[in-house]
Amino acid sequence: MSMISQNAVSRNRVKAKRDDEVLSNHGDSKDPENGLESDSKILKLKKRKKEKENQIEHEQEKEMKKLENFLFGSIYSPVEFGKEAEENAQAVIAEDGSALFFLDNSPNDVELSKESDNEEKIGNRRKVVWVDEEEERTAINIAKVNRLRKLRKEDGESVISGSEYVSRLRAQHAKLNPGTEWADLDSGLRNDRSYDNESSDEEKGVVPASGYGNGEVVDDILRTNEDLVVKSRVKLLPGLLEYSRLVDANVEESSNGPINSVQFHRNAQLLLAAGLDRRIRFFQIDGKRNTKIQSVFLEDCPVRKASFLPDGSKVIIAGRRKFFYCFDLVKAKVDKIGPLVGREEKSLEVFEISRDSSTIAFLGNEGYILLVSSKTKELIGTLKMNGTVRSLAFADDGNQLLSSGGDGEVYHWDLRTRTCFHKAVDEGCINGTALCTSPNGRMFAAGSDSGIVNIYNRDEFLGGKRKPIKTVENLTTKVDFMKFNSDAQILAICSTMKKNSLKLMHVPSFTVYSNWPPLNKNLHYPRCLDFSPGGGFMAVGNAAGKVLLYKLHHYNHA
Repeated sequence: MSMISQNAVSRNRVKAKRDDEVLSNHGDSKDPENGLESDSKILKLKKRKKEKENQIEHEQEKEMKKLENFLFGSIYSPVEFGKEAEENAQAVIAEDGSALFFLDNSPNDVELSKESDNEEKIGNRRKVVWVDEEEERTAINIAKVNRLRKLRKEDGESVISGSEYVSRLRAQHAKLNPGTEWADLDSGLRNDRSYDNESSDEEKGVVPASGYGNGEVVDDILRTNEDLVVKSRVKLLPGLLEYSRLVDANVEESSNGPINSVQFHRNAQLLLAAGLDRRIRFFQIDGKRNTKIQSVFLEDCPVRKASFLPDGSKVIIAGRRKFFYCFDLVKAKVDKIGPLVGREEKSLEVFEISRDSSTIAFLGNEGYILLVSSKTKELIGTLKMNGTVRSLAFADDGNQLLSSGGDGEVYHWDLRTRTCFHKAVDEGCINGTALCTSPNGRMFAAGSDSGIVNIYNRDEFLGGKRKPIKTVENLTTKVDFMKFNSDAQILAICSTMKKNSLKLMHVPSFTVYSNWPPLNKNLHYPRCLDFSPGGGFMAVGNAAGKVLLYKLHHYNHA
């Protein structure tokens, strides 16, 4: 095929030019005698000129389409792969009037015809980018070459068109390589086969990635770079913890006093940091800039503890005061609450919030536990231990409460009846100083002033078994703080009385990570810690007023 000439319409333009000259000559030579005759000739010439102009425009548009088809494929009349070749092949007639060949749809060739139909369906859906016009003019004798004789549909067939030859080659390849069905865009043929594999995937703990659970989008699996399979339960390995140090969470504004509380919001992007400088700061955590969002100053309350309500709407702030504060994140308003009616406690600095955000439990005097409604901020009940109370932990979605203290026993309280339904001694403990329950409530950890942490299975403990499933003896000073991460695979144990006294334990194997804390890095005196909801970030607050931020590589989300 040759490129289209730019002078293809020059003859028409010459004729139009001559008509203009004739028209002008007639106009100049017009006289009164031949007026009518001249006018009729002029009208005819004008009509002929208009027709020529329309013809020229039509030819130019037609040739522009041809040029576009040549450069960019068949835009205006898409070629359907396989069909046009059949039509041309059927149109080939010999000189004696008999057809050179015909299409045989006999039952012996069902497989070959099905493959051709599949190709035609694909051609209907997908636009052809380029068509080789030589295929239409090429005739191939498939009877001459031995290896091409298998492409014949009948014994006497010999000459076929180029496009038909390509179509039969493709069908033969598909017939010899059935394993390429996964690349077929038509997934309807595979629906019955895929159903049998669903049960086996569920047994292995394998679930489809997001967006692929619907059968309508199965065809798009191989068109993206997303994970095709996501395992629902990924286990963290013991031994060495893979982590990296990031920019400090409060790098934009560090605290002038020790950090006593750090906590991630439920959206994993907002971090709270509070301390003895009487400020509560909020940071947007991204691991790079950690932008400061807001700071709240409390003039009469050095903060001993601050915590989000689990629903994320408010922050409860307390110190060594008879009252506490509630900061509304939506209204950006601080409310001062207390003293509690009928109580004489001079400090409400230690408290815990239930997971359903309904109850706040404060440590009181002489073994009393004060229960406060998070909605009305009023005292709704009290619980009484035999000894002093030093630590609390909620379980069973806020329906149960664990407490420990000076008598070395762990109490289990039912908050619906507000009675103690179980009490047992923590093995080897004289004074209990810290309690922590796992997110699913199956385990709890109890720390003492000797630095020993006992980990119990809660069901076995309630059933009468007093032996802990693991005793951790890595700390030598009083245990002040403990925290399970979101999937209960890591337990953090902290003591504020000694530098770098922060240990991370792999819960499934009950072994402490040997590469934590970092050998060449100083954590100073750690005072508090929190894991992000997805487990990707870990924030550590210390006595130097800094919030150290770490990335745990095992977890993909913050």
